[in-house]
Amino acid sequence: MKFVVFSFETRAHKESIIQRLSVFERKILRKIFGPTKEGNGIWRIKTNKELDELINHRNIMNYFKTQRLSWFGHVNRMPETSIVRKIYKWKPCRSRPVGRPKSGWEGEVRNDLRKVKLTKWAERVQDRLKWKDIFEKARTLPEFVV
Repeated sequence: MKFVVFSFETRAHKESIIQRLSVFERKILRKIFGPTKEGNGIWRIKTNKELDELINHRNIMNYFKTQRLSWFGHVNRMPETSIVRKIYKWKPCRSRPVGRPKSGWEGEVRNDLRKVKLTKWAERVQDRLKWKDIFEKARTLPEFVV
């Protein structure tokens, strides 16, 4: 499980893994917050919407996406001679094998930037403090998930 947590900032992942992780998170949250007692005395489990409101939209996928935006900003502020930056700019010669994610890491970051409605990110990423404010605000956006 530890590998999955740290790999989310630097890799693209299949929807099945993301779905399984979200299901696991809701299972744990239901155990933490327990059932809800209705007015007529009947107990029921909390809905996904109720859980989301209890944690103020700070779910694990938002956390991973903001970590990915943080790493994206860090890489883009690196000098062009940095090894990490060279690897980021490198384009492979051949196509992806069958079974790989349809979009790469950069594609997922660009989708995240679109969900946050961030345009002209190239200038904003250079100012570290402003970039941090941007992805910290994105952490609690309900539309940032999906």
